[in-house]
Amino acid sequence: MVENADIIMGLNTVWVLVTGFLVFFMQAGFGLLEAGLTRAKNACNILTKNFLDFCMASLGFWAIGYAIMYGAGNGFMGRSGFFLHNLPAETAGVPTLAFWFFQAVFCGAAATIVAGAMAERMRFPAYLCYSFFISVLVYPVVGHWIWGGGWLANLGFKDFAGSAVVHSVGGWASFVGTWMLRPRIGKYAPDGRPNAIPGHSIPLAALGVLILWFGWFGFNPGSSLSGLDAHLIALVATNTNLAAAAGGITSMLVVWAMYGKPDLSMTMNGTLAGLVAITAPCAFVTPGESVIIGLAAGVLVVLGAKWLDRIRVDDPVGAVPVHGMCGVLGVLAIGLFDGEAGLFHGGGVHQLAIQALGIVAVVAWVLGTMFIIFKAIDKVIGLRVSEAEELRGLDIGEHGMESYAGFQVFTTQ
Repeated sequence: MVENADIIMGLNTVWVLVTGFLVFFMQAGFGLLEAGLTRAKNACNILTKNFLDFCMASLGFWAIGYAIMYGAGNGFMGRSGFFLHNLPAETAGVPTLAFWFFQAVFCGAAATIVAGAMAERMRFPAYLCYSFFISVLVYPVVGHWIWGGGWLANLGFKDFAGSAVVHSVGGWASFVGTWMLRPRIGKYAPDGRPNAIPGHSIPLAALGVLILWFGWFGFNPGSSLSGLDAHLIALVATNTNLAAAAGGITSMLVVWAMYGKPDLSMTMNGTLAGLVAITAPCAFVTPGESVIIGLAAGVLVVLGAKWLDRIRVDDPVGAVPVHGMCGVLGVLAIGLFDGEAGLFHGGGVHQLAIQALGIVAVVAWVLGTMFIIFKAIDKVIGLRVSEAEELRGLDIGEHGMESYAGFQVFTTQ
């Protein structure tokens, strides 16, 4: 006879796995977005990096990352469960392997954010090294602090689905990498003015954003780890959608006012900015507040991109403002709008101070560790391709193939 507890676990396991599958599908969204916003001569390279990100994350998180993130240890990191050995049969009300899978796809998402920011000039072997280290150390330590019972969790830091754990990690790692790589050839004029380097396929990029939007309905509601809390997952899904829509409209209006045209690429990044910003507070705010958060993200992503150009940091896809800056926004929004402890709900500044401390710690950890990792990779094997290879395209130089074969122009004498 099947017990009620078995039925509940079965339903929750299906929920966790299916939402995990949606998060995995976001890898396709990242790949299409980044390929579309880069030039055709580099499309195969960026897709290969996205593909290998999930391979590296899966193996690295199985061998090392999960133990650091969720193993028994101290407030800084876990130290047990390497290679998934000696783990309990169940975690958070579902089989531990189901829980591991859900966390592994999140790890892959954090790692793959960086590919677009460092596109069109980073060596493939160097990228594989980066992908390994972020999956086994940088991301899992932050995850332990916040979700694994670490010091930020003990302080009461809140991050429901990962504005800090996933997006800030990927976004600020992107900042370090793009700063160290230096701009692409021709991106900035001698006087510092940015030159547009258009991507080769806006349709691919748009499809990628829509896939990411769809995948976010696994990313955020799935973080409940239970499909039985109907009101919670309905609230999270609604807030996720509203913030995305508000972010897209706002960024379109801002860039329209600034430059005279409703630019689609910035509109898409505004939608992603809204999704990133609502990821942390989606379970703690009302639908109306999620719209406000999305509006703020839509403005921030435009201003953030403009600031990067001012300091000559070349981010082809806008990963730093979308994931890094709007990840910070989402974390701080909890301190403002949380229904129990937010400043605007009479909770004072206590929760806001905890959120601010936490995000400062996360950003400092990512900037420091990724600087060391990228610097070491640069010294050992080199970060950047040669000038000749960059001009020719990384598809040929790194992979020996073209993304779109058969378009050569032949001349006759």
